[in-house]
Formats: sequence, C-alpha cells, structure tokens
Amino acid sequence: MKQYNVAVVGASGAVGEELFRVLEEVKFPVGELLPLASANSAGKVIEFMGDEYRIEELTEEVFQGRNIDIAFFSAGGSISEKYAKYAVESGAVVIDNTSHFRMVDNVPLVVPEVNPQDIELWEDTGIIANPNCSTIQMVQLLKPLHDLYGIKRVDVSTYQAVSGAGKAGMEELVQQMQDFFAFKLGDSKAEAFAHQIALNVIPHIDVPQENGYTKEEMKMVNETNKIMDSEFAVSATCVRVPVLRSHSEAITITFEEGVDVSVEEARRVLGEFENVTVIDDIENNQYPMPMIATDTDETYVGRIRKDISSPNILHIWGVADQVRVGAATNAVRIAQKWIKLEA
Repeated sequence: MKQYNVAVVGASGAVGEELFRVLEEVKFPVGELLPLASANSAGKVIEFMGDEYRIEELTEEVFQGRNIDIAFFSAGGSISEKYAKYAVESGAVVIDNTSHFRMVDNVPLVVPEVNPQDIELWEDTGIIANPNCSTIQMVQLLKPLHDLYGIKRVDVSTYQAVSGAGKAGMEELVQQMQDFFAFKLGDSKAEAFAHQIALNVIPHIDVPQENGYTKEEMKMVNETNKIMDSEFAVSATCVRVPVLRSHSEAITITFEEGVDVSVEEARRVLGEFENVTVIDDIENNQYPMPMIATDTDETYVGRIRKDISSPNILHIWGVADQVRVGAATNAVRIAQKWIKLEA
C-alpha cells in the first residue's frame, strides 16, 4: 500500500492528540510523520505507532523540502490563515479543523458520509475544511431524513461538552468540581468560560453577533446548508454543559407540507446510514448519552418521535464525541476519501 507523509499542526492540543490516536487505530498509511506546534511545545515528544517523534516549531519554512502529502491543521483559525498556504505551496493537501476556511466559496466543507463528492473540489485551493463539531453530527442525522422526506426547517438546541473549549475547558470543569467537594467552589476562577461551569449551564458559546445569535450558532446555520447543498431554514441555541466529552443535540425537524412522518421509516433510514447508530428504547431506559458516545466514532440517535400537533414534524436526540466525530475522526475520514480519489 502506498504511504503518505503526514503533518499535524497543533500536535500538542486536544484534537492533535486525538488525530494521532485515530490515525493509529485506522492503520492510516503514514510514511513520514511531522508533528508541529508553537515554539512553546517544540521539543516535546509524542508517541505514534510505537515510535517517538519530537514536535517541531511551526514556521513559514518548515514544509519546504519535506514532501508532505497531507497536512492536518488543528491549531486555531489565525494559525491556519497564516500557515496553511505554505503547506499547500509545498504540495500538500490541507485538511483544516478550524473555522477559517469553512465558508470560503471555493473551499469544500466536507462530512464524508454526507457530501463526499465535494472532496473533488480540493484542487481549487489545496484546502478541505472540516466543519464545526456540532454541525458534523447534526448533518449526519439530517441527511438520510432529508433524502426521505425533504426538510423545510431545523431547530436545534445543543448541550456542548467542555472539551469543545480544549484542554483548558476540561481542566476548568475538573478543578471546579474538586473545589466544590472541598467546599472551595467560591474561590474557583472562570477563565475558559464566561461563568462557573461546574453545576451550571451557560447559554453562550463563542462571540455574540448583531442578530442576537452567537458565532457558534451561526456556524451551524451557515455550514449546514453549504454541506447539504440545501436552502432550508436552520436556527440554533448552543449551550455549554458540565460534561467532559461528547455533545448532545435536541433537534426538531419540520418537513415539507403534506408529509406524514413515519417514526419507523425514520428509524430505518437513520439505522442504515453510515456511522450512525440508533438507540431508541425509552421504556428500557435506552437512549444516546455522552457516556455512551465518548471515545467512539459513531453518531448516536434516539428519542425519535413524531410531533404531537403536526404530522410533518419529527423530534430526535443525537450525541457524538465531538473531539473524534466532530474533529479528528472526520478529518481522517476526509483524508481516507481523498486517498481513494487520488488513487
């Protein structure tokens, strides 16, 4: 099997570390590996496939002469904005996990189960964008239902884990819970989030926009229709909850007028869709939860039920590990599809 030289920008971050795990688990055909990060992390050692690699500093020149085939970027939008072009100029395809390129017209925004055909557009810029984590797991559930009935509108409320804010978010929740049990919660600092996250929920993720939504919410609105090549209405309310990993979403889907939703058909098409698992038996307390989804590569769906008042409305509950499905795993799946395209 042909091997591919791979660079990982943001090698010391939460998504970077998960990328190494996923690449190893799927036995990705890695030839040379180049872990990259800021000067603060340069020199640290990571392990991959039984070997040790020293993280190098990301610079404008680091890709020159390295023959990198695939460069995963997971170090923040400003880093991708500045350095992705140097990877592309060296001959690599960039798979970018940040928000910087997502809504650029000629950059494909890809969830492989939903729009793999868009990967073919990578040559325009040399870049393939990885969508927002909440968007990825939602469109995996919307796609088979849209194909079945035709979606008119989607309303979603998210329950997003603290790992969406990286290591700092997870560490802050753990520290605040330790402080709570030590009767010191009042002394805890809120740095990763606007407020205390332990024993709390915060209906505010990312920067507020002029329309009253947040940037995170507008990502879900705009990215969904780009990925699905659709024009249906989307509204989102994004909430941070005191869970370490895996985002949950309550999704209300309004289909075209005249549709009479069948719960059984909805379960069937969801259960047959790639990388989606249905857990929907409330009488026996079986439904998706973060503790089920964490550290897996599946998107789980349950609580599938028809609206009480409108026959064309369906309610579902979806959960996925956003560090994997919502970031690292989706990026690796893009790379796998790209390899097949190039073969």
